[in-house]
Amino acid sequence: MDMTSQVSQLPKRRVLILCTANSARSQMAEGVLRWLAGDAYDVFSAGSRATTVNPFAVQAMREIGVDIGAQFSKTYERYLGQPFDAVITVCDNAADNCPFLPGQYTRIHWSFPDPAAVDGDTEKLQAFRDVRDGLIARFKGHLYSGQTLNAPKPAPDIYLHAARVLGQPPSTCVVIEDS
Repeated sequence: MDMTSQVSQLPKRRVLILCTANSARSQMAEGVLRWLAGDAYDVFSAGSRATTVNPFAVQAMREIGVDIGAQFSKTYERYLGQPFDAVITVCDNAADNCPFLPGQYTRIHWSFPDPAAVDGDTEKLQAFRDVRDGLIARFKGHLYSGQTLNAPKPAPDIYLHAARVLGQPPSTCVVIEDS
């Protein structure tokens, strides 16, 4: 039985992937999870600001047969009030500056370097490939181990306090440092 068949037997999960500009790492992560898990997950990506999808991200994904060319950059505000099973940050800036999203979900942080910051086209494309391959390994690790990207546990008091300050009902959020 292939991974997509195994994962499709689970209840459908909703995953939001965040990065600062929603131009590279989060876009590739969205494509990777859709590719690996098929219809078992509803996958979304966003950033603290919207830009454009980096052409190197599109190229690196196309090399493995995943077309993210139709994806577009979005801000997290688009998803406020929507339920998610997991929120994954794929850059340190998003992890440090990501707004508190009310709701019950697992928050996961994977620190990937910014491939767009690399100089030289050959080196930059390789950096995008490295991030792509790292994302594939992380998602396969979750999917093959039976983890479903949602295992909410009580959150630290700081998240409950943030919910109250934002005028939201106290909810559960967990931070997982998965580096």
